Amino acid sequence: MPGIWSIVLGCVAGIVVLLMILGYVKAPPDQAYIISGLRKKIVIGRASIRIPFLERLDKLSLKMISVDVKTGSFVPTAEYINITVDAAVKIKISTDPKRLTIAAENFLNKNEAYIVAAVQDVLEGNMREIIGQMRLEEMVTNRKSFAEKVQENAVPDLSRMGLEIISFNVQSFSDQNGVINDLGIDNISQIKKKAAIAKAEAEKEIAKAQAQASKEANDAKVEAETQIAIRQNDLRIKEAELKQLSDIKQAEADAAYSIQKEEQRRTIEVNTVDANIARQEREAILKAKDVEVTERTLEATVKKRAEADLFDRQKKAEADLYERQKRAEAELIETQKQTEAMKLKAEADRFAREQAAEAERYAKDQEAEAIRSVGLADADAIRARSLAEAEGIDRKAEAMRKYGEAAVLEMYFKALPDIAKSVAAPLSQVDRITMYGEGNTAKLVEDIVRGTTQISDGLTEGMGIDLKALLAGFLGGKLGSAQTPPPAIESAEEKKS
Repeated sequence: MPGIWSIVLGCVAGIVVLLMILGYVKAPPDQAYIISGLRKKIVIGRASIRIPFLERLDKLSLKMISVDVKTGSFVPTAEYINITVDAAVKIKISTDPKRLTIAAENFLNKNEAYIVAAVQDVLEGNMREIIGQMRLEEMVTNRKSFAEKVQENAVPDLSRMGLEIISFNVQSFSDQNGVINDLGIDNISQIKKKAAIAKAEAEKEIAKAQAQASKEANDAKVEAETQIAIRQNDLRIKEAELKQLSDIKQAEADAAYSIQKEEQRRTIEVNTVDANIARQEREAILKAKDVEVTERTLEATVKKRAEADLFDRQKKAEADLYERQKRAEAELIETQKQTEAMKLKAEADRFAREQAAEAERYAKDQEAEAIRSVGLADADAIRARSLAEAEGIDRKAEAMRKYGEAAVLEMYFKALPDIAKSVAAPLSQVDRITMYGEGNTAKLVEDIVRGTTQISDGLTEGMGIDLKALLAGFLGGKLGSAQTPPPAIESAEEKKS
């Protein structure tokens, strides 16, 4: 379940990101983006989000529009002189929120020609109104005042349309009867008259000034020549005095020059040393700065690389986690399926076991009956065999009783080779035996014989049968009297008691 929720959340996040990408809009400074639908929003020179399929995006240009405003017919002025006016006006849609809203209602999705046609009528009407309030000469001589009045009169009307005036320039005035030309002729005559009078006055003043200047120039010339002679005499005297003073000063200067030269040389040497020290200090500082810049560059490079590696590892970890989650979910589903299959198989096996157990019980009952029959037969056979074996043992015991010590000795000597073989068996596992000195072979044989003898001693200790005494008695009876009872058996029985 956590995996399913993570998938659902991932899908939702992906859908949200896709909607944000599809709805991302960025308005330039010269356009207004109008977002309408669930909400109404105006975006200028910045970015915003539009909800796709639920909100609409419209664009409104904020660029300047040139409007050529002309009075289509002659308009009478305040003096009842019919004139026509040609003006060039620059307008644009206002960025004020209230005016922009009005402009969107009036001009949204309209081209520039539609806006120009709507504005021309308003501006022409305002211009006609101002023409009727002003005199012709006032308008012609002061076009700026005329344009300002027209602009002030048109601003309220354009504001109600969501527009604003950037500039209003009058191009030309023309009248029906040539009044403007006559005003120009009159002005030209007045200007020419004033210019002629000014010229005559100027010429008279020039003549007076020339005469006065000539007189003053002559007086100044005489005075100047007199002063020149006096000054030249003074100059010669002054030159002699200055030469004497110059010679003295030259001698002093030569001496001072030598002193100054020596001082300057020392100063240059000191300054050179100081400059070298300063240069070395600056070089050291520059090297330190270079080292610092290099360290910062390396630090930034390593840091960026570490951040990139960290980001890469994070992305890989997220991808591995997502893959493991998917794999775990698949394994969980597979495990559930296997569990269901195992349950079904267990039910089938249980049913099969019940059937098999039923068949097995029946088979066991039959088998038990057969075993009971076989057991009865085997018991009879075992009983007969036991009776036969018991009879054989009795007969063997009877024979043993008859033979006595001879039978025991016969059995011992039959088993003795096997005993000696068993005692010597460990030596057969030895690959090689190395002996030093003399008598070692005899010692080995002695050890084997001793081992065999220990078997006889063990029989004497464990069973009370003294084979040596029995053999001595048997041989003594054979050589002496056969009626003498075997002392070994008696001795053994005494030891037992």
